[in-house]
Amino acid sequence: MTAPISLEGTNLRLERKFAFSAVIPFLLLFALLYADFGAASPFLPSLMEARGIPAEQIGIIFGTATAIRLISAPIAGQVADRTQALRATLAACTIATALALSASGFWVLLAVSLLHALALAPTTNLADALAVVAAKREGFEYGWARVAGSAAFIVGSIAAGFAITTFGIWIAVVLQALLMLAVPFALRLVPPVTHSTPTKAEVTQQGLPALLRMGVFRRVVLVAALVLGSHALHDTFSIIRWTKAGISPQASGALWSLAVAAEVVMFFVGGPWLLARMQPAHAMAIAAVAGAVRWFVSAVTVDLTALILIQPLHGVTFALLHLACMRILATSVPPELAATAQAIYGTVGIGAATAALTMASGWLYSGLGGLAFLAMSLLCIAALPVTFSLVNAEKHA
Repeated sequence: MTAPISLEGTNLRLERKFAFSAVIPFLLLFALLYADFGAASPFLPSLMEARGIPAEQIGIIFGTATAIRLISAPIAGQVADRTQALRATLAACTIATALALSASGFWVLLAVSLLHALALAPTTNLADALAVVAAKREGFEYGWARVAGSAAFIVGSIAAGFAITTFGIWIAVVLQALLMLAVPFALRLVPPVTHSTPTKAEVTQQGLPALLRMGVFRRVVLVAALVLGSHALHDTFSIIRWTKAGISPQASGALWSLAVAAEVVMFFVGGPWLLARMQPAHAMAIAAVAGAVRWFVSAVTVDLTALILIQPLHGVTFALLHLACMRILATSVPPELAATAQAIYGTVGIGAATAALTMASGWLYSGLGGLAFLAMSLLCIAALPVTFSLVNAEKHA
């Protein structure tokens, strides 16, 4: 007798194949965006220091640039939701970002940084909105798309480290511009977000108040603001601190990439596996504890072995937390408000905290040096009670 044909197994394979084909355009989109970030963001503070800008003013430049995102990202999100043109809005932002040029002097650098941040801020929020909606519709994991970004960040930061050694720190700006100009071409492959209700006017007039009335949404934003905002000091001053400790640009790029490599593992394997076995609130609590440990160790040593051991915690402090937040937002926010929700989550929530903490980090680092990381550790501890309040909350969103 011949064995019966299993239609269930065949259907499952077809569903997985279809889901993977649906995610391919997002792999390219996130790869270009995050290769750009990897090539530039770790080295921009060093670029400014090389131009004679002191730590306090570096904090002001990056803090003010982060603050401008509180304006640009929500506006871009509202425009994208109103016009149902997330792809076109993202393309316009990436082109404008690529036009930012290198400069010198505090006031000129501040002006250029503000223009750069104005265009750059909406890019990740709009890409996340496109991916989260498509993932829910097509049946693939958001983490599949995001892992391409993390892997590309590694390649970008390592390549930039070697390029800087050869050509100088200015090459980071050139790399960023070239990669950003490629993003609009990738967007042509990404499917648009489509919806029929509510109307565009309702999205504009009622969307933001409706989001802010959601208790679960507010608490998710608060946890992200505390834990992800605690990365501000690391993102601004870690490479400066490592360089003064004798760590080379190549080693600094490798350390930064080690952290992002942990993102890859968490986004692609660890995060989905954990979230299939625990509530998002529990994953958030784990991320907060990992952040407290990571910043405590950063406060007391710059030993290379210690840095190698704690950098992989970034997979937990960032990637696992972000996946947990996206899981709740995907189930609690309607698709027609996706771009606005991502703007509030990523910029008004996280951005406001990061802007304030980045500006404060200049004075903290100038006065306390590495001990300033203790303040970041306390922020992660403060997030724990909020994560506990989210247990079972996403089921009632």
